[in-house]
Amino acid sequence: MTLPVHADIILRNYQEEDAAQLFAAVEENRAHLRPWLIWVDGTRKMAHSLEYIRNARQEQYNQQSIAFGIFRNDRLIGGLGMHQWDQRLRKAQIGYWLVASEVGNGTMTRCIAVLLDYLFGQLELNKVELHYLPANTRSAAVAERLGFGIEGILRDSFLMNGTLHDLVVAGLLKKEYKSV
Repeated sequence: MTLPVHADIILRNYQEEDAAQLFAAVEENRAHLRPWLIWVDGTRKMAHSLEYIRNARQEQYNQQSIAFGIFRNDRLIGGLGMHQWDQRLRKAQIGYWLVASEVGNGTMTRCIAVLLDYLFGQLELNKVELHYLPANTRSAAVAERLGFGIEGILRDSFLMNGTLHDLVVAGLLKKEYKSV
């Protein structure tokens, strides 16, 4: 599946041949990604990226999650996905990351808006949640720009790099969403 974002940016399901590019992006941005993403330390070789892609494709087939690579002119610049898909409640969580060189230019906000259009429009979700660490001011800003409201803070509920952290839970209902 492919979702166009901009003239030179698309969201596309990962293919097995993307494993080398995915691993290279993580490897080159390890210090940038590690403070926010627990899976970075577990991605130590290309085989880990290939395994992730295979698992993601199976989870999409099972209607548990959807994982997209963010590609600018066929170069992988990040990832965006939906997980914790509860079809009975019609809700899910989203997660995302960008390489350091792409941060701060609105790319992620545009990509998430396209994903939200798909989740609310095509999958008919009623609610999308976004969880982030309180210190992640960039994620907080993206959530605010897209209309997510903070629903609460789960204290000491996230283990990151051996330390417990609070976790901000932000949510957006379909009836609140205004396409960007």
